[in-house]
Amino acid sequence: MADARETPKIVVVMPAYNAGRTLRLTYEELPKDTVNLVILVDDGSTDATLDVARQLGLEIFVHNRNYGYGANQKTCYAEALRAGADIVVMVHPDYQYDPRLVPQIIEPIVRGEADVVLGSRLKSGSALAQGMPWWKYFANRFLTGVENRVFGLTLSEFHTGYRAFRREVLESVNFVANSDGFVFDQEIVAQVVAARFRITEIAVPTRYFPEASSASFVASLVYGLRILAVLFWFVLNKRGLRRSRRFDSLRARYTRLP
Repeated sequence: MADARETPKIVVVMPAYNAGRTLRLTYEELPKDTVNLVILVDDGSTDATLDVARQLGLEIFVHNRNYGYGANQKTCYAEALRAGADIVVMVHPDYQYDPRLVPQIIEPIVRGEADVVLGSRLKSGSALAQGMPWWKYFANRFLTGVENRVFGLTLSEFHTGYRAFRREVLESVNFVANSDGFVFDQEIVAQVVAARFRITEIAVPTRYFPEASSASFVASLVYGLRILAVLFWFVLNKRGLRRSRRFDSLRARYTRLP
């Protein structure tokens, strides 16, 4: 983290896949007076995502094929750390989450009150009214309840794509050992809990429309089962019954650029 007397460097990372229709709108609403750098990682898009990103002048990294959402995040966080970020904020370029809330989501970290901040769609209780499918809402509530019990937390949601991390968190957790798929989101939360970092949340509105990414029922079912598997291995590791390298804390692996 930057010295308390300094202004922290805020890097927004965008894990992109076929986000050509919504990327410009998302970027234009980012608060430029708060954000120092925007990094986009394209995961093998077949639409105009890269063309739009170049027009916007973003820092771009390109995967030669679609490796998956988790693989995309791995590149996002590695490149943000290499760029000297003090706080890294993941903003999906599909415009589902409000980009204007970046100052609010980083505030608990800037004030030294948290290490990770999650933007919760359920904290205000309005997700259904905003268009979240009912089956996804109830599955989210069930899984969040199980995760709270396992992690010893009282959060309203763990399954958000709007997240902010203090630099030291990403330097410490072994995120490169995680899945290349969607369950990456829950694996890194489990790692944060295992490393005893502080997590808090803020309420964020969300939008559901055709261009916004949304997993199918079957994909969501598979995702839910994989989350339960993550919790199973977390419990075994915590109780010393079976060690998992995913939950090992690491020394700093990246050197801050001058």
